[in-house]
Amino acid sequence: MTTLSRIRIGSAPDSWGVWFPEDPRQVPWRRFLDEVAASGYEWIELGPYGYLPTDPAELTEETARRGLKVSAGTVFTGLHHGPAVWEKTWAHVAENAALAQAMGAEHLVVIPAFWRDDKTGEVLEDRFLTPAQWRELTTQTERLAHEVRERYGLRVVVHPHADTHIDGEENVARFLDATDPGLVSLCLDTGHYAYCGGDNLKLIETYGERIGYLHLKQVDPEILAEVREREVPFGPAVARGVMCEPPAGVPALEPVLAAAQRLGVELFAIVEQDMYPCAPDKPLPIARRTRSYLRSCGARA
Repeated sequence: MTTLSRIRIGSAPDSWGVWFPEDPRQVPWRRFLDEVAASGYEWIELGPYGYLPTDPAELTEETARRGLKVSAGTVFTGLHHGPAVWEKTWAHVAENAALAQAMGAEHLVVIPAFWRDDKTGEVLEDRFLTPAQWRELTTQTERLAHEVRERYGLRVVVHPHADTHIDGEENVARFLDATDPGLVSLCLDTGHYAYCGGDNLKLIETYGERIGYLHLKQVDPEILAEVREREVPFGPAVARGVMCEPPAGVPALEPVLAAAQRLGVELFAIVEQDMYPCAPDKPLPIARRTRSYLRSCGARA
């Protein structure tokens, strides 16, 4: 077993069924903080902006007394639409980045916009980008990464995601090949990449220098096969349980973590088991079992 000395494990509101700033089906934020601390994790992400307190003083007090620290904030962007969306995008990014910076985080996770609605499955735009849209996506992402670094000192890590234009092997490679490694890194989400047909180990071996952050999750292969066959949108797929508790699914996390350790850099690996919506008593036992499993893989958490 590899000792994962360079991997810092944490969890996120997503593992408690939190997808939105406010939703009556989500656990209250204080309960999330209480339970993530009770499960033994030290690091968390901010989740959707507005779910946790956005006042840095309040959030610092709430996290500190539970022994928690923040690894990253998260934003959704539609940068393939070009300069026309820049001002609106930047306003959203800036408030997230400012809070992440105030909390001592070093990363901002950037997720591309969905091409179909993650709740209803409504098709919002073509699932394939034009060459011009690809150019806007890459150049505007570089611009965003530069501004975030210069103004907030954070590193942008772009998150390939199901039902977005940066999803599986072909599109991830195209995106990485067209962006500046000095500005843009990848948040490799093991579950999303597998969901979209990608080989996590191959990606780490091929683009290891671009891996700046990890999200850990697994996919249930049987449910995924059904989802693909019926072209089920991501939200309903999650409701069916397509993202499952490790080690029941794919990819196997121990070799992925070992490969990440071999990169020779410090990395966060944040557990994100998509479970929206879920019963309020479901996340904590899963979180405890998942942390125990990751420790069995060599994690320090």
